[in-house]
Amino acid sequence: MLLGHFDHTIDDKNRLTLPAKFRDDFADGAYVTPGLDGCLDVYSAAEFERRAQRVRSLDPLSRESRLMQRYFFASASADAPDKQGRIMLPSALLDAAKLAREVVVAGVYDHVEIWDRATWRAQLQEMGGTAEHVAERLAANRD
Repeated sequence: MLLGHFDHTIDDKNRLTLPAKFRDDFADGAYVTPGLDGCLDVYSAAEFERRAQRVRSLDPLSRESRLMQRYFFASASADAPDKQGRIMLPSALLDAAKLAREVVVAGVYDHVEIWDRATWRAQLQEMGGTAEHVAERLAANRD
């Protein structure tokens, strides 16, 4: 389970050092895709395969499905962490997520998200303001 968030930097060669706490999860490879909320998502090989199966199972006759498949697969990048736990982040993905040097690496249960540090701070404020409301709404739906 991937938990916690950590301030990190992207070096001049577009490499990100994964937090030591997360490295074992990515020993078999790291798959980076554009996230849906303005970040990058990083999946282990096993989790990427699970996500890929879901995206592949979308109806190929649906335009929205094809768009999602292109979004997910065409922009994805696969890499294996080096001995220092670094992964390469392609320039196109960095540009898409508007990532510069200072980032936050956040564990989100089954994947990692990479955020611009200032954008992450705004996310924290939004989460704090809405988490209680969402929890109450979910609890009400159970009843």
